[in-house]
Amino acid sequence: MKRTILFFFAFISFYLSIDYVYASRLKDIANIRGVRENQLIGYGLVIGLKGTGDTKDEFTKKSFVRMLDKLGMKLDNQDLESKNIAAVVVTATLPAFGKAGNTIDVMVNSIGSSTSLVGGTLVMTPLRAANEEVYGVAQGPVFIGGEKDAHTTVGRIPNGAMIEKDISGDFNAKKMFRLTLHNPDFTTAARAVITINKELGGLYASAKDPATIDIIVPPAFEGRGVDFLATIETIEVNPDMQAKVVINEKTGTVVIGDKVRISKVILSHGSISIKVPGSGDGKKDKSMREEKIAIVGGVANVGELVQGLNKLGISPKDLITILQSIKSAGALHGELQIL
Repeated sequence: MKRTILFFFAFISFYLSIDYVYASRLKDIANIRGVRENQLIGYGLVIGLKGTGDTKDEFTKKSFVRMLDKLGMKLDNQDLESKNIAAVVVTATLPAFGKAGNTIDVMVNSIGSSTSLVGGTLVMTPLRAANEEVYGVAQGPVFIGGEKDAHTTVGRIPNGAMIEKDISGDFNAKKMFRLTLHNPDFTTAARAVITINKELGGLYASAKDPATIDIIVPPAFEGRGVDFLATIETIEVNPDMQAKVVINEKTGTVVIGDKVRISKVILSHGSISIKVPGSGDGKKDKSMREEKIAIVGGVANVGELVQGLNKLGISPKDLITILQSIKSAGALHGELQIL
């Protein structure tokens, strides 16, 4: 285990010590306004259960009686005594530009007293969007999974819903498109505008705010919106990022951005003493009996700190404590986010 931890810190320190210059496609860091998925939801019944259905849930009985009534069978609510039926909420995600006849996966979730949906079949369930319109219909056998400790009141139906209505958009007729950055940032937006205008050979793109970029369709792409977007989404931009350290104390996970910097600080943690100089002479201090690390440089980054801690075999738990202490001292320049 200790060897694994040492390898982890060695890898992280090596990775963070390199100044990477990378680029990402616009399609990977931004969305085209109007091109998105939509959430669908519906209420239905799962039948065919082996005595594990709802028992005293009155709404389940009423729903089943109503369903039989639509099928031409008149049945009184008091006549129904079945433990093989369960009321469920069905959810699905409608992809952008989904077309009628295509299928999508659905999730089935018990909302009554049913103890298991194993072996059940979802009967025809309309799926509605936020505007209350029906965009799909779900039906089919519920798959739970073969795990020993599977959550048996939640299941899924692969390709269990049929899309009933096209999701379309006339992109060829548009004169302007709007991009929305996944991570709003002034620097990234400005870089994207410069790169797009350079690629298109004119002042066609402008940043409305750190998250929004408007692009006018050039005359050469008029009436060819799909071709234009295909060109735009493959343009590569170097995204900037905020200096941030993310810590998950429960799992001991530490994620450190390469923009994070550490000012001059001397830290003592148990039997460990660490000195991070500012603009000092850069000499390593080996005179003291207690083990010390001197990290040279004007302002040390976290990669250099981790590299030093790696020599002492610091555990993730100790690293978390050290980073929190450095932040409290005001020497860690960046956001410290604790999950």
